[in-house]
Amino acid sequence: MTNKHRVMQWWRGLRLACAMLALSLSCVAPVGAQQVMLPKFIRLIVPFSPGGSNDVYARALAQKLAGKVSASVVVENKPGAGGSIGSDLVARAEPDGSTLLLISTSFATNAAVRNNLPFDPITSFKPVALVAKGAMVLIVGNKTPFTDIAQLIAATKLSNNAVNYSSAGMGSIGQMSVEHFKAMSDTQALHVPYQGINGAVANMIGGNIDYMITTLASVGGQLQANLVRPIGVTSLERSKFFPGVPAIAETLPGYEVDVWWVVFAPAKTASPVIDALNAAIRSVSTEPEMQALFAKEGAESTNFSPAQTADYVKQEVERWKQVARTGRIQVN
Repeated sequence: MTNKHRVMQWWRGLRLACAMLALSLSCVAPVGAQQVMLPKFIRLIVPFSPGGSNDVYARALAQKLAGKVSASVVVENKPGAGGSIGSDLVARAEPDGSTLLLISTSFATNAAVRNNLPFDPITSFKPVALVAKGAMVLIVGNKTPFTDIAQLIAATKLSNNAVNYSSAGMGSIGQMSVEHFKAMSDTQALHVPYQGINGAVANMIGGNIDYMITTLASVGGQLQANLVRPIGVTSLERSKFFPGVPAIAETLPGYEVDVWWVVFAPAKTASPVIDALNAAIRSVSTEPEMQALFAKEGAESTNFSPAQTADYVKQEVERWKQVARTGRIQVN
């Protein structure tokens, strides 16, 4: 073999080695590109006072996330204006993943009934994760004659009926759920709003309120003591947490209402940061302690991606805006 042939073989071998090295580097590059450095200090804003489900979930989630993302995750309560003060704080925060919002279905119902919000519920935020969702329950007072949904619908179809319902306040998920029920069933009932669910439940036990839709956690003790009567759940199918209670949809096909909890970030937060936070939240939400916590509300964790969460929130906002228009519900 001549020197010329040896050089040509060496050159071909070198080119082949370089090509293989380039291929190997191209294969590992995306892995490095997907690694996202999250902030070392994260504020999780709850736009309500301590003690409610938003606060309880946020504190449990913060504790779990801290270990998962190797950061300090601190819950801050920023109550006021039906949750809009804390929500607006997050909308205006730096979009770097260091300030997040955890809020429930009231995010959508507030957007439906308040026209003076300082932010847009869709364009001012980027949904990170649908943490959990679950059904609510329709309960009636023990002094009422209603034992199922069909009886309630029949009574509230009468033009001169005196049936009433209650909720935790104007624009609450309890009021909106009943207004949705009324629209679908073509029924009427007088709304008696309270400042919080406890007063409404107490007056139902006292015989002054006929029915309401509320979360399982808010009436768990009263249900166990048989102080109120459950006649339907708001999921399309029966809830595994309350299997003996029929779904309202069994009598009123298509009726479905979920209560949910979502984590949001400011709108301009980069997608890789959103994806990393979503993966961490989904991971810790499946842990037994979190599942047990969700179960107290009759809820379960979800496996929604950021895109799925965004679609879900958009649908919920539009749905409750339509209910508000139909029921002429407005809160100033």
